Amino acid sequence: MHPWRHGADDDKEKNMSENTLISADLRDRVGKGSARAARRAGKIPAVIYGDKKEPIAIEIEARMMRKIIHEPGIFSRLLDINVDNGKHTVLMRDIHFHPVTDDPLHFDFLRVGGSSTISVAIGVEFINEDICPALKIGGVLNIVRHEVEVNCLPISIPEKLTVDLAEAKIGDSIHISAVELPDGVTPTIADRDFTIATLQSPGGGIKNEDEEDGDIDSSDETDTE
Repeated sequence: MHPWRHGADDDKEKNMSENTLISADLRDRVGKGSARAARRAGKIPAVIYGDKKEPIAIEIEARMMRKIIHEPGIFSRLLDINVDNGKHTVLMRDIHFHPVTDDPLHFDFLRVGGSSTISVAIGVEFINEDICPALKIGGVLNIVRHEVEVNCLPISIPEKLTVDLAEAKIGDSIHISAVELPDGVTPTIADRDFTIATLQSPGGGIKNEDEEDGDIDSSDETDTE
């Protein structure tokens, strides 16, 4: 087992996202005039589409949504939207912002079915940097991918992918095969073992304490995948 997999099993269930609950109202009309009226009333217009069903126009309380959209992982978290015609489980697909004030103007939600496989980008979290052997001697963590796109069922979306650096040394390359993925979650890139991050020497002259001169393979430090 790769050293940076340590602790992944313990966190597997904790990393599964819990649905965020949102209350919304159906919109009787659509169009710019209706959207402006919703915003004046403290609401943000939105649309729910997908899963081979008709799109529906809704409006959501602005104060609540401003808080939700600034939480980590908003585009990879399942949301349960309660409206007059029932509950819709969705993913946030797009947020339209005002070009000057940066206030949210409109949301696009993708409706997801329980048996439909979806593609979603999941953030990568690096832990134990404070005790990482490579970083303690001045090495540099070069993050190649801050997010990894995966295929999974909606109920299997992980909150994050965790990489443990507790035993990572200079010259190590961390690939997707070294990351513990929950059951039913697979990377969308399936034809190669792509790089997540590398541990590099800052100037080429620092080595791990247990390595002799010349033992570091430069090809490992310059893996550009």
